[in-house]
Amino acid sequence: MERTLVIVKPDGFARGLTGEVLRRIEAKGYGLSALRIDTPDRERLARHYAEHEGKPFYGPLVDFMSSGPATFVIVAGDRCIEGFRSLAGATDPTTAAPGSIRGDLGRDWGLPVQQNIVHGSDSPESAEREIGIWFPELAAD
Repeated sequence: MERTLVIVKPDGFARGLTGEVLRRIEAKGYGLSALRIDTPDRERLARHYAEHEGKPFYGPLVDFMSSGPATFVIVAGDRCIEGFRSLAGATDPTTAAPGSIRGDLGRDWGLPVQQNIVHGSDSPESAEREIGIWFPELAAD
């Protein structure tokens, strides 16, 4: 069974959207294997976003992601990585399709970094790496 990491980012958490995001994941038929609410620390965010270090949006992204509580979820199910990314919609909430999380619930706030409610791992390798960062006790051996 495939696993993925989903994060309801600080903007989604602050707007009270965690329940709606989880409802959509469960309605799709995926299982929730673990859930944690925490304010992300900069050290783990640096590991999570390591591939973006040095890019212009890196600093604002880490600032945003460490700005408040977020919900971290391990989602499980066949093809859940691809399925959740489709459910989330395009990264830009302005162009994300209606019916997707970002298309229905997100918008551009005119800030230096896109606040787009959710993160979902983009590959099995990324999912296991990210799960190891946020849920080290549940990392694959």
